[in-house]
Amino acid sequence: MFSQFALHERLLKAVAELNFVEPTPVQAAAIPLALQGRDLRVTAQTGSGKTAAFVLPVLNRLVDLKQKRVEIRALILLPTRELAQQTLKEIERFAQFTFIKAGMITGGEDFKEQAAMLRKVPDILVGTPGRMLEQLNAGNLKLEHVQVVVLDEADRMLDMGFSEDVERLCNECPNREQTLLFSATTGGAGLREMIGKVLKTPEHLMLNNVSQLSEGTRQQIITADHNQHKEEIVQWLLANETYQKAIIFTNTRVMADRIYGHLVAKDFKAFVLHGDKDQKDRKLAIERLKQGGAKVLVATDVAARGLDVDGLDLVINFDMPRSGDEYVHRIGRTGRAGNEGLAISLICHGDWNLMSSIERYLKQSFERRVIKEVKGTYSGPKKVKASGKAVGVKKKKTDKKGDKKAVAKKKPANRQKASAPLVSQDGLAPLKRRKPAPAAE
Repeated sequence: MFSQFALHERLLKAVAELNFVEPTPVQAAAIPLALQGRDLRVTAQTGSGKTAAFVLPVLNRLVDLKQKRVEIRALILLPTRELAQQTLKEIERFAQFTFIKAGMITGGEDFKEQAAMLRKVPDILVGTPGRMLEQLNAGNLKLEHVQVVVLDEADRMLDMGFSEDVERLCNECPNREQTLLFSATTGGAGLREMIGKVLKTPEHLMLNNVSQLSEGTRQQIITADHNQHKEEIVQWLLANETYQKAIIFTNTRVMADRIYGHLVAKDFKAFVLHGDKDQKDRKLAIERLKQGGAKVLVATDVAARGLDVDGLDLVINFDMPRSGDEYVHRIGRTGRAGNEGLAISLICHGDWNLMSSIERYLKQSFERRVIKEVKGTYSGPKKVKASGKAVGVKKKKTDKKGDKKAVAKKKPANRQKASAPLVSQDGLAPLKRRKPAPAAE
């Protein structure tokens, strides 16, 4: 029960109003320590309820402060606009019975309007690192009074190249008393380096490992001959699979637009989401999906983080993601909060080894599925290694060696011919070669 936490009564009232009864594992582990003021480094799967795990302690820290609002007191950094928008909504929901105000700074929005919002000085500022730095460099953002900094999806921010930006923003908060870092994966050396720089003797909470990230989601692969065949499989799945809402992931914007166009031509209610779309179109796509105006979203990895849509129970990887972490975040869009989901990856000849690498990373074996109505000729490699990767065709070296030997034989013959002794006209006596005349001085 949330009442077991030492939260302010106004926050407990909001929790009850929102029908939050039983805390999730990450909330049960993180909230008490965060309320004590500890720095935290938390690894928790996407959809585990980690937003509430840091929002409630942040609000609890600020709710009793009586001073007039004259400075930003909490900073929350996230990798994408969509995740920032959803975090802002969560803050507003939990703070509905308090006087705490929050604002948002992300790219794709009017810079001057954001500057005007900052002049009103929100208690909590949510945003993406790039635009935060732009406002900071313009003199519109003051962070010296920030008490707590939250880095959500920190591994993703590093992947997107925000490491230096995040570190600088943390350094601009010299008086912070607490830093909370959340990520869906353990990350690598870069994340460990950031933890060493921005956290002070943190408590490490490992709420899951990668092999447990998708327990509520069935994972399948379907082999395909080529991209056109993949499109046929996608259309069959959307027409025949049982689902409320679906998302199709591609690696490129061009492919996302192509699939979207073909789906619309087939009368599917679909939207497309990628980096070339402006903020207005991106908002519209997500809102239509949430409200049920569209059942299908085609997206690049820009939507792999921060997309929390009720009823999203089917994920199709048209293209395999380029890493195990990206795969985890993609399929994390389904099977959220204990619900069941289905993740299907379409595998051509060139995708097999990447798929095998992700299986090893997750320490799982994906279910193989065949749909007879759209079955192709490719069913996987004829031979596989112990790692699961395809056995490559060895190049024939005999011809090359033979060629080298033939060349080697010919060259001495040529040299011998070139150095053959000169003979007289009658062919009997050898002639001496004349020495070249000395050059005139």
